[in-house]
Amino acid sequence: MAATKNDIPYANLNLWWLLALAVLAALRLYGLREAALPDYDSVRNWQIVQEVAYGKLSHVFHHGSPGFYLLYAPLAWVTSKYQVYQYVNALLAVAALGMLIRFVGHQAHLSGPQQALLTLFAGTSVLLTFSGRDFTMSSGSLFCFAGLLEAYWRRLQQPGRQTLLWATAWLMVGLCINYKFILTLPILAVLELWQNDELLWHRGNLVRVVALLAAPYLVLGAVGVAAGLRWYLWPAFYYKVAFPDAANAAGRSNTLRFDGLYYFRYLWDFESPLLGVGIGLLVLKMRKKWPSRRGQLPVAFYLLMWAACLLAGMTLLIKAPRGLLWAYPLFYVLAFLGLRQWLANRVLLLVALAAIVFNCYRLQREIYAYTPTRYPQVAAWLQAHEGGKVASTVSLGLAPFQPDSVLAITDEHTLAALRHRGYRYVLLDSYWRVTGVAHFDSLRQQQPVAAWPEPLLTSPLLFLEHSEYTGLGYAETLARQHVAKQDTLQLRLLKL
Repeated sequence: MAATKNDIPYANLNLWWLLALAVLAALRLYGLREAALPDYDSVRNWQIVQEVAYGKLSHVFHHGSPGFYLLYAPLAWVTSKYQVYQYVNALLAVAALGMLIRFVGHQAHLSGPQQALLTLFAGTSVLLTFSGRDFTMSSGSLFCFAGLLEAYWRRLQQPGRQTLLWATAWLMVGLCINYKFILTLPILAVLELWQNDELLWHRGNLVRVVALLAAPYLVLGAVGVAAGLRWYLWPAFYYKVAFPDAANAAGRSNTLRFDGLYYFRYLWDFESPLLGVGIGLLVLKMRKKWPSRRGQLPVAFYLLMWAACLLAGMTLLIKAPRGLLWAYPLFYVLAFLGLRQWLANRVLLLVALAAIVFNCYRLQREIYAYTPTRYPQVAAWLQAHEGGKVASTVSLGLAPFQPDSVLAITDEHTLAALRHRGYRYVLLDSYWRVTGVAHFDSLRQQQPVAAWPEPLLTSPLLFLEHSEYTGLGYAETLARQHVAKQDTLQLRLLKL
């Protein structure tokens, strides 16, 4: 069948969209081969995925995210190279953004070039790029969030059991991938109250929704019991996060910390300066067209509600830039839509291109500049000197290069026992500075047998991403990073 006139723009839009995604994928993968897994959780996840792949389920509920480990387990049957996991996770994040932009592009009637510009504008966000290069639940949860955002929009625009259950299915998958998906529930409750159509309560819909959400907990709970785990292990994780029974190794014991400026300071220092301008222009344009009836919710207002609720909610909790992971693409989308309302197409093109170039400059300064990793050199030295098992201060960064022989410690007093167990070396890894676990005073006084720089361990982004663990504020965290950057050697190998 020949293409009609109406088919052509849709085909062009897809072409532009795919080209932009290809460029974005290249930016996300650039230099990744020379980078190490950036944090403890990434390495631990890499290890657990391999355990789960071969039937060891003792840690499948680690971080309350069994779906993440099950999703990647088949990959472990093919390879154990951590770079492959990083690549796949990075591409999943690109797919998540692509799905979101396609939804927004269709609803906001963006042209092909505009959709491509928006993809690159949002995709070159510093935090989205940084989080897309680790091996945590961020990419998978961003994908589920994009799916939920579109599915719930359809539930609002086309109320019915099918659209309601489809949105619930995305919520269910998101909860399996990342326990933090529970934070979407209050926002969904706000939107349900706004819609006020009582669909959730009609003809047994509530029973179906609850059954769908409970199914993974029941099924995977039964699998856990069969593997010798307690049946309540997964739901109990939520309680432990909300009410920790003890301080962590950095001394942080609370989950609440009000700091109204943390995220605004981060956005100003690391993200595009157009965000505030564009969102301000959008709100200014919308103020006379504020929706007042259910079923008449404009897509821009829908996205604005999500972004505002995420920002307001996370302002009350302990903070790290990843706390607003789902909000960053929304900020960029809203800013672009605001600029589009006020600028002519050619001016919008020039402004967006300039913003993308500036974002890429920040990517070079904040991400690419902190490679390559020196962990392979540490592993090579140990192999040449028959180092055997190694203790490492807090970090597991060496583990992918020295499999099954690296043990993370949080206190130097454990070293005496490790010496009796055959450990000959300890790696004074400056990751202890990042995490704020300062229990290695005597080790810092010793002369290393070998030492290397590890640029990533001085990265402001890495420090900020761990402020959720340390419980420190924005300025306090960057002050610690400034001190850490004065040290020229981050990896010091000491003999026990």
